[in-house]
Amino acid sequence: MSEKPRNPDHVRRVNQPAVDNEVVKAHLTELVLPAVYNQVAYYQSLGLRARILSLPVMVGGLLTLLWQQIPGVCELTRVLNRDGALWFGPVKVSQAAVSKRLQSLPYEVMRSVFVALLPVLKERWLVRQRPLPAAIQAAKEHFPEIYAVDGSSLEALFRKLKALQDVPPGQLGGKICTVIDLLVRLPSQVWYKAEAQAHDTGFLADILSLVHAGTLWIFDRGFYDFAFFGDVVERGGQFITRLKSNAVYQVQSVLTDTDRVRDRIILLGGTQPCRYPLRLIEVRFGQTWYRYLTSVLNPAFLPPSVVVELYRQRWHIEEAFLVVKRLLNLAYLWTGSLNGILLQVWATWLFFAVLVDLGDAVANELMLPFDRISLEMVFRGLYHFHRAFEKGLATDPVKYLADPQNRDLGVVKRLRPGVTRLNFDGSEA
Repeated sequence: MSEKPRNPDHVRRVNQPAVDNEVVKAHLTELVLPAVYNQVAYYQSLGLRARILSLPVMVGGLLTLLWQQIPGVCELTRVLNRDGALWFGPVKVSQAAVSKRLQSLPYEVMRSVFVALLPVLKERWLVRQRPLPAAIQAAKEHFPEIYAVDGSSLEALFRKLKALQDVPPGQLGGKICTVIDLLVRLPSQVWYKAEAQAHDTGFLADILSLVHAGTLWIFDRGFYDFAFFGDVVERGGQFITRLKSNAVYQVQSVLTDTDRVRDRIILLGGTQPCRYPLRLIEVRFGQTWYRYLTSVLNPAFLPPSVVVELYRQRWHIEEAFLVVKRLLNLAYLWTGSLNGILLQVWATWLFFAVLVDLGDAVANELMLPFDRISLEMVFRGLYHFHRAFEKGLATDPVKYLADPQNRDLGVVKRLRPGVTRLNFDGSEA
């Protein structure tokens, strides 16, 4: 009898809380606490009264749950009772009180904390001097905002909670769609649908609400829709995506035609074509041709090599999903209520944004592109920093993680041999 397939995202976690560290706590407090206090008036406007588990206490507790990898609400309660979390000391609370608060604290408050923190993190990114990817550097001369967007289903709900005992086994926790700002690598928007099998096109109206002149969008083929393409262009936005293998189109003009690069203006579709002409770029790597679509018709704005490399930058949103689901445990939902799921979603993306900031600080210290830094190993490296801190050997996590003597921590990604890139002149690098 064959074994049931194992989902590595959904294995019950048995790890104990990670070590606490006063330097990391101070860093999180300095970054996040002002954004929390900025939301107190909003918190009160919702009619939420002051209590032991106040807004600052709950945000501090949820971030501690994430950065210390606390395995659940029961263990979090023990930590709160004995140690407190981040910017507050021990508080006497029961597990039932913490669980109930996770159900009742409006997720909009956590989202508002994230929105208030985002400009601070963007400013910190923009003042750093580490090199940027060449394609991003070239594209931002014409597009001040560059975004990648994608959807991802959340994992099946655990039915250990009493409220979930009647939920059918294997029911998924919904679907999120996230927008990543590729200029600063931070999440700028997250949407949620309770239907885990919802198609990505169900988020098109949400995406269009953010489209305006000067924005460049990178879509995968899950957002392939002629009407949507036309709506993006009419709002002044531009986009890059991949052409479907069965696409029908008519060539209107040829810009480039070589044995490695073909660049043409086309009218996409048959009897009901796309409302605006698009640019089809085909590049050959080895014996395989790859086909890209963009609404940017002028190759002086986006040469073929830049279009190809910008589409590769879309992969960073897949890396972001990997970090939040596997490393930060968004694959393990705390609760089955809609409010509880959204509270966890926004808390996790908030912590992810703080982790991006830390990773970029390490990149800046090393004068390396951010892409060379492994966020997973930055996060795991905090344990080794704590051990060095205890021995009096380190006081700054950024300098510790960037120290050449600690290269074995894997913070800097190894360059993969044999990876082909297209130079700006169309030749392979």
